[in-house]
Amino acid sequence: MRDLKRDIYANLLEWKENNSGKVLEIEGARQVGKTYIISKFAKENYTTYIYINMVQISGKEFLKCLDVAEKWEPGEERVEKPIHRALELFDKTFTDTEETVIFIDEIQESARVFSLLREFARDFQAHFIVTGSYLGKVFEKEYFLPAGDLDTMTLNTLSFEEFLEAAGKRALYNELDLYGDSKPEEYEEIKSLYQIYCQIGGYPAVVKTYFETESVQKAQKEVGEIIRIFVQESERYFDDILEMNLLEQLLPAIAQLMLKEKKGSSDLIKELFKIVFNEDTNRITKKSINQAIAWFYRSHIIGYCGKVNEGDILNVTPNCRFYFCDVGVAAYFLNMSGARPSDIDGMINENFVYLYLKKQSETMTVAGNTPLFATYKNGELDFFVNSRINFANYAVEVKTGKNQGKTAAQMLKDGKVSYIYYLKGDTYGGSAGKIITIPIYLTGRIKFNEDCEIER
Repeated sequence: MRDLKRDIYANLLEWKENNSGKVLEIEGARQVGKTYIISKFAKENYTTYIYINMVQISGKEFLKCLDVAEKWEPGEERVEKPIHRALELFDKTFTDTEETVIFIDEIQESARVFSLLREFARDFQAHFIVTGSYLGKVFEKEYFLPAGDLDTMTLNTLSFEEFLEAAGKRALYNELDLYGDSKPEEYEEIKSLYQIYCQIGGYPAVVKTYFETESVQKAQKEVGEIIRIFVQESERYFDDILEMNLLEQLLPAIAQLMLKEKKGSSDLIKELFKIVFNEDTNRITKKSINQAIAWFYRSHIIGYCGKVNEGDILNVTPNCRFYFCDVGVAAYFLNMSGARPSDIDGMINENFVYLYLKKQSETMTVAGNTPLFATYKNGELDFFVNSRINFANYAVEVKTGKNQGKTAAQMLKDGKVSYIYYLKGDTYGGSAGKIITIPIYLTGRIKFNEDCEIER
């Protein structure tokens, strides 16, 4: 079985070295490899590793140990450190030192254990790591949220770079010249892998299936299975049968809306309601759609994009577009839509770029809580980037063929942006003044940080 290297491993090493005293919470969708990478990290970097899964027998056993450690009868001596005692009862190898790590998986299944996070952070020398695929559940009132006691990381599906690592081509990707000065066959090699990645995405099981079988069709079938299991597991957290059915209806509806609303919508819930509403099931409400969408968002299945109105970065309307958090999932639902193949390919490419901008917004190297697109003079710009490094505005257009973005050109002319990036699949790259063309598969190499990038 192919071992997929993940970039988050370096962040985990840094967290251990920093020894912040906080519990590390790893967020991420189901089946992105959280359990695997944390177990690998723990085994390779700690003397003692204790694993507790709150949906398996180990979780039930740990709760029993907590009961024993916390039990107290009048006249008996209280256990001074009941949680320490519970861990000793659970695993005799436990020692409270910095070389011990306790990994609690699927912690959302126990409000009681989740509410101990503050004690884990403040009363132990040992390190604690917790994960959950459905951490949206912890917003319920019985969960105590330990503000200030958590460090948080997010593990996403494999990025294109990580996919290339698995293919043995990451070094070539890093060496390619952004402006066309590498060999044509080298660009074509990365482009062919990009086209595969856009069809299957980055879920580890999907990527492994592809490399073991070299079959895109079998990999896409694995995507469908992951979605089916996600919906099935999510239904456990919803009480109403209509809300359960709504989960299955909404994901294809989101794909339809992505294709339909190029200029975005200030009320995405209203637009989804129009798509999924059925007069025979009029109990479906905007509130139930809102709850389901919040669930998808907190489960890292979908993300939002905000709108810059008339090219003014200080006039932003949040949450005006949806995108999927994995291009394979995007392809799966977009292909259900019945849209023209060219429109589907264009939206998948756009979703690919969105995910890179999402990373930059999360690290605050570009403005916005989410990526941003823009409207200007009745036109639409795919993405609007305000760099927080050089404070310049960039227009980003995802294009096919020889198409040029009229809105981007107008915004450059009117001084709304300083530069334009055209991201295309059929180019090796080039620049002309303040207009730069980059192969779309090299999007992750764009930093939006130096004017000299385009002074060629």
